[in-house]
Amino acid sequence: MTGLAIKSLWARKARALATTFAVVIGVAFVAGSYVLTDTIFAAFDEIFSESLKGTSVVITAQNPVKQENGEVPTIPASLLARVKRTPGVALASGSIFTPGGFFDAEGDAVGAKFAPKFISSTLPGRLESLTYVEGHPPRGPTEASIDEAAAEDAGLELGEKLRIVGQARASRFRLVGFTQLGNASFGGASIAQLTLPEAQRITHKRGRFDQISVAAGKGVSEATLKRRVERVMPRSVRVETAQENADRGSEEIRDNLGFLQTILLVFGFVAVFVGAFLIFNTFSITVAQRVTEFGLLRTLGASRPQILGSVLVEAVAIGLLGALLGIGGGYVMALLLNALLTAFGVDLPTTSLVMESRTIVVALLVGVVVTSVSSMVPALRSTRVPPIAALRAYAPPTSRRRRFVYAALSALLGLAGLAAVLVGLFGNGGAGARAGLIGGGAVAIVFGVSLFSPRLVPPLATIAGWPLERLRRLTGRLARENSQRNPGRTAVTAAALMIGLALVAFVTVFAAGLKSSVAQVIDENFEGGLVIQNTDGFSPIPAGAAAAARRVPGVELVATIRATEAGLLGASGSKAKVSAATPDIGSAVEIEWKQGGPRTLRRLRDDEAVVSNSFASAHGLEVGDEFRLLGQTGARPSFRVAGEFDSKLGVFGSVLVTQAVMRRAFDQTEDTIDFVIVKRKANPEKVQAALTAGTERAFPTAEVLNQQELKETREEQVDQLVNLFYALLILAIVISLFGIANTLALSIHERTRELGMLRAIGMSRRQVRTMIRYEAVITALIGAILGITLGMIFAALIGQPLKDEGFTLSYPIGSLLVLLVLAGLAGVLAAIPPARRASRLNVLDALQYE
Repeated sequence: MTGLAIKSLWARKARALATTFAVVIGVAFVAGSYVLTDTIFAAFDEIFSESLKGTSVVITAQNPVKQENGEVPTIPASLLARVKRTPGVALASGSIFTPGGFFDAEGDAVGAKFAPKFISSTLPGRLESLTYVEGHPPRGPTEASIDEAAAEDAGLELGEKLRIVGQARASRFRLVGFTQLGNASFGGASIAQLTLPEAQRITHKRGRFDQISVAAGKGVSEATLKRRVERVMPRSVRVETAQENADRGSEEIRDNLGFLQTILLVFGFVAVFVGAFLIFNTFSITVAQRVTEFGLLRTLGASRPQILGSVLVEAVAIGLLGALLGIGGGYVMALLLNALLTAFGVDLPTTSLVMESRTIVVALLVGVVVTSVSSMVPALRSTRVPPIAALRAYAPPTSRRRRFVYAALSALLGLAGLAAVLVGLFGNGGAGARAGLIGGGAVAIVFGVSLFSPRLVPPLATIAGWPLERLRRLTGRLARENSQRNPGRTAVTAAALMIGLALVAFVTVFAAGLKSSVAQVIDENFEGGLVIQNTDGFSPIPAGAAAAARRVPGVELVATIRATEAGLLGASGSKAKVSAATPDIGSAVEIEWKQGGPRTLRRLRDDEAVVSNSFASAHGLEVGDEFRLLGQTGARPSFRVAGEFDSKLGVFGSVLVTQAVMRRAFDQTEDTIDFVIVKRKANPEKVQAALTAGTERAFPTAEVLNQQELKETREEQVDQLVNLFYALLILAIVISLFGIANTLALSIHERTRELGMLRAIGMSRRQVRTMIRYEAVITALIGAILGITLGMIFAALIGQPLKDEGFTLSYPIGSLLVLLVLAGLAGVLAAIPPARRASRLNVLDALQYE
């Protein structure tokens, strides 16, 4: 039977390859996700290793609370003298490595918009890890170097001016060298080197280091030197060997970028899931078309297990071939995914593509298991073919009992999925477990709808086919009736498109709600003012920007906010976003108070805090209660709750303290955002122009926006993320459209005699093509209607817990109608090959076809 299965596949090569296509695309997406992220991680491993190649021991500050922006505390420069006196130390030096901004002589930014730029200081002797491919290291306060890739991208030449901004005003430097670190690509990141005193000045870290690098003397091991250095260091610092530091850096990168691998794999498995429907439908149709063949095998003595085995062998062969091709395609997919991320401003370091053994195993399992499981039901159906089917036409009967079982199972899956989603949204537990419940519940709901959808096909086909019947009369009616003839087949074909469009609709609706909610918050709370923020929309800006803004004519006041992450002592693993605002913030931002008022904020003491109502509710806090926080410097300040504000105003985070405490306990002196109030008699446009000119000249990492521009900036950020998700979903849509084309092609093979009869009684080739296209359009519209409905339901469910945070769901009717139209057009494209084939059938041959 194995040989028979292989020969059967060979006899239907085109059909087998069409099914294999779905496996290849899905597996390639999964394999490519692993290859890309493993390559990124390998590049970071290489970067960390190369950056410490001449170093034996590394000294950095303890960092008890990790910050979202990656900032770490500094260490006193006075520790360097102790290190140098330690036996076994051959060379030691402190260094600076801090985020900043680089601009060419024309004021254009150097490096990708969202990629990090680091201000680094030179190191002596073998501690220096950067290699100078051209020029020399900076030797004075007016010289700088930059990495070769950034220089090439920006078209910089030696001798040109480079403006660098940290926490101080932008300074001009003359480029004297281009650098390189090993063979790994930095991606969009860039590094500029300055002398140590200049790097400390521009980053406001005089008397401080980000790190102390130590080289061991001859005959002294790294472990021995580490123990010696630890004895003379305070507990506030961390002493590691170079390898330990590199390993920790690699591990942190894997933790921080783990979400990227998860997101890519989610979209990969969506493609696999959609492909499973194509495989199921293909095998269902082919099993139905091979009834006579299976009946003949039963007549010749083949048992039911042998029939089942032959179909499963075909499935395994297709899955194995698809997985092997998908593994090879994983390399191509990794390059495409990297190009896609780069196009959206996410340019990460890369090196030679990495194919781990884990990737190969997972790809093979995904290809074989998904194909086998998808073909199991059709394979079981093939065992029910009796020997009599070899002698006459036979169609397996559909019993009421089976329809009842399917209806009950679809209801059970739908209710169980809904319950899982609700528990994930509103229940307790870790974020990972809740996300798993939501994802599993969504899959169950999709399966439930898919099982029930054959009952929905007749009415939906009537709705989708109504305009076509009015447009082309008989042709449109035939297309609609053909779609309704086999509801199960139409439903499964539409279900593949339904999944992709459900996700597209969910993203569209949720993004529209997010944009409308952000716009509402800005309109209600920031009316009439100007905002100074980082050009990337999230990084801090130098504190000097606010001081400079206060001196601009026409400015009445500038209120600033600083922010950091802190741990909540007594609540294991809990973190809070802590903000510090100037006392006049109430004049620039409309605060909705739950307890307290503007006076509370103006008179806030250093031992008091105002908390959001959601934070107070989550931790059982009332006005007058006390709580303690843990800062990244190790400080443990205690606060008494002085008031509560509505948590939907996200700019304040969860806890609001004074800026004196923010500077002293949390070591944060940079602003997150500044609010500018213009004097009543001043011209806002002229004030904004003056502020913009000043920031571009002195603090080019900052930008000045009015209310409308702020909304547009936030909307652009949402749109960019949404467009990335759309791009990642394209493959799932392509697979589903290929499924429509494949189903139509198989049904044309099945309906050869019928098509010949239609041609014989006068239907033209054009009418045949139109009928097939309309069938595809109706199927696509059924999938679109179901998908958009599911997407809106999921968006409504996910949006419920966010209402307290100010989220308001919005349904973009125009965008959803565009999705319907695009689905119909996609159906037309999918139908082109099968429609052309149907119109070219020879009438006489078709009438004689059995």
